[in-house]
Amino acid sequence: MCRLLGYATAGTNLSLNDVLGQSAAREFIELSEIHNDGWGASLISEPADPPHVRDGGAPAPETGVKLYKSTIAAHRDPLSADFAADPARGALWHLRLASSHQPLIMENQQPFFANGLSFIHNGDISDENGVNIIHNRNYPVNRGAFLSTGGRSDSAIFFSVILEYVAFGFALDEAVAQAVRQLRQAYPKSSYNCMIQSEDQFIALCAAGREVTSPRIVEIYDQYGKADKAHDYRVIRYRAIDTDARTGKPSGVVVASSGFEQNEADGWTRLNNDQMIVASNRTGEFRVRSI
Repeated sequence: MCRLLGYATAGTNLSLNDVLGQSAAREFIELSEIHNDGWGASLISEPADPPHVRDGGAPAPETGVKLYKSTIAAHRDPLSADFAADPARGALWHLRLASSHQPLIMENQQPFFANGLSFIHNGDISDENGVNIIHNRNYPVNRGAFLSTGGRSDSAIFFSVILEYVAFGFALDEAVAQAVRQLRQAYPKSSYNCMIQSEDQFIALCAAGREVTSPRIVEIYDQYGKADKAHDYRVIRYRAIDTDARTGKPSGVVVASSGFEQNEADGWTRLNNDQMIVASNRTGEFRVRSI
């Protein structure tokens, strides 16, 4: 039960404040009053001062990845404001509300990072009796891929299945689609809303098993006097990041789960269930496809 946000630009380093505006960025971070089981961010940027090989180190990678995770709620962590002002050409943000009694430990904080991929997920992969996939010893999981995520949760299993399809040779967007199809065979009603990014791509998927908000989530929001904010809990929307005056093409895309102001008049469009955004974080071009 988390909130997700991600964006990809046309290769230009932009901060969360740049992409959303400072007011909306603060509103997103303030969602951690409710989603208060920690937060994390993964930023891809062109290093302003790349390291050199003169000290004996290996050649610097073309892209720098900055990864941060904490068990502190984002609105109580001073570093969340720093990250909101930190420019990146691609970024993922995750505000956690733990589900299925998953422990509040660093291993379960997101984004997960493995094989050059950052991954965030909003969902509870459980059966009709509420038993989480993490307790299903019969579910086939590639142990090497699972261990590489560093996590111990259902989200880590989801990521490991994606990693396995990537290893099989599938393109990143199709690897995500294949992973959802596989997991749905055993857990058809679970939510697979997720985002993943590489050095070149950003993928955001809406794949909710139940589009109606569960009474438990409404109850949690009601405890904070915000039950009205829970009705579209599983909805994901996207908006183009400006438009290049020379080409007439968008300069990127930002995708976010609901919870803060996302008006249609401002360009926000709902991503339908079982659809994903496939974007380049080098050119800013993006498309919508079904899984």
